[in-house]
Amino acid sequence: MFKKILIANRGEIALRIIRTCKEMGIKTVAVYSTADRESLHVRFADEAVCIGPPPSQLSYLNMPGILAAAEITNADAIHPGYGFLSENAKFSGLCRDHGVKFIGASAEMINSMGDKSNAKDTMKKAGVPTIPGSDGLLKSLQEGISLAKEIMYPVIIKATAGGGGRGMRIIWEESEFEHAWDSARTEAKAAFGNDGMYLEKYIEEPRHIEIQIAGDQYGKACHLSERDCSIQRRHQKLLEEAPSPFITEELRNRMGEAAVAAAASISYEGVGTIEFLVDKYRNFYFMEMNTRIQVEHPVTEEVINFDLIKEQILIAAGVPISGKNYYPLKHSMECRINAEDPYNNFMPNPGKITHLHKPGGHGIRVDTHIYAGYTIPPNYDSMIAKLIVSAQTREEVIVKMERALGEFVIDGIKTTIPLHLKIMQNEDFRNGNFTTKFMESFDINA
Repeated sequence: MFKKILIANRGEIALRIIRTCKEMGIKTVAVYSTADRESLHVRFADEAVCIGPPPSQLSYLNMPGILAAAEITNADAIHPGYGFLSENAKFSGLCRDHGVKFIGASAEMINSMGDKSNAKDTMKKAGVPTIPGSDGLLKSLQEGISLAKEIMYPVIIKATAGGGGRGMRIIWEESEFEHAWDSARTEAKAAFGNDGMYLEKYIEEPRHIEIQIAGDQYGKACHLSERDCSIQRRHQKLLEEAPSPFITEELRNRMGEAAVAAAASISYEGVGTIEFLVDKYRNFYFMEMNTRIQVEHPVTEEVINFDLIKEQILIAAGVPISGKNYYPLKHSMECRINAEDPYNNFMPNPGKITHLHKPGGHGIRVDTHIYAGYTIPPNYDSMIAKLIVSAQTREEVIVKMERALGEFVIDGIKTTIPLHLKIMQNEDFRNGNFTTKFMESFDINA
């Protein structure tokens, strides 16, 4: 087992990892930028090393600085959390070259699944359903137009190196294709340095359903049920729940089997997620694989009573998994609380928290790094807390979530708590009648 783990991240996920390490008797090292000097992950770790100024490129993405911090503290493993370097193949390889265990996927696994076009080809070979579209990258505008005619509109073009909705365009008819092609490539080149594009059939009225998977060093893989992540704004998730109100037991089994086949096809090691789009007829299609722990992992932890961070560490240390598939025992939902003003186009609202009261009670969990007097820096993602609620039924969860949101007081800044309260009160949401387009017609002022 590891003796000391460096956490190459910040905020609530760094704190979450530190807590699990302490329970496992593992020493921890926090790294931090000068903007995070007063953050709780710095206070609670056994050691802390400043790795640079606030900009991420100079701190949390500073690979030489992080590796140097691991060396001077004698850390034998690095946990990247999510975001930042968690799916960076170069960093995973550098850790291996420097004799430090990267608690995540290998460089080869990240490369095979990180490029969306290559990932789709890999899934096809594994027999996992994929969305009809191009075989690899489009070679030209004309090839895209011809293929769109063949699979019929609407279609969607996507940047192969994309994420967060950038480099992505929905095309409803041929007359729109050239403009969408040019603008998507320009955006992708600016954001990712790669303007490679591929094309897919656009799935109407989709659900975004993901399957949590785990695989060990000995070729075993299993799934840990699904999460419904359909409530999104501009391709960014707002809340997640498990199990999905849309998924049947039969479909859960089929999607779970497909996810396990996907993980096994690349001999996946660690915990990760296979993401699917599910259409209104309950046909499912592979979308992408995330070779890391995800923001919404607590939802799965709550419904199957399982510590996924601990499992990550055990797998990285060479402990075999049981290979058993897990199914939901109850219902759980997570609301992401962001320092944003939902009444002002979700404008980021960093600043000092003057008062904080976290909700409590049975089935209430708050994952956060904030405290009264803490100043949220403007340099990073605006998520400041995750409120996770669990109960025996979805109906109970919604009632309990509404109560917990009402108790959650964060003064001094604007947050998305009022938005989540409105969502809980929405009849379509309460009835499970929603798709990834839910937020397009949602009015917080209604």
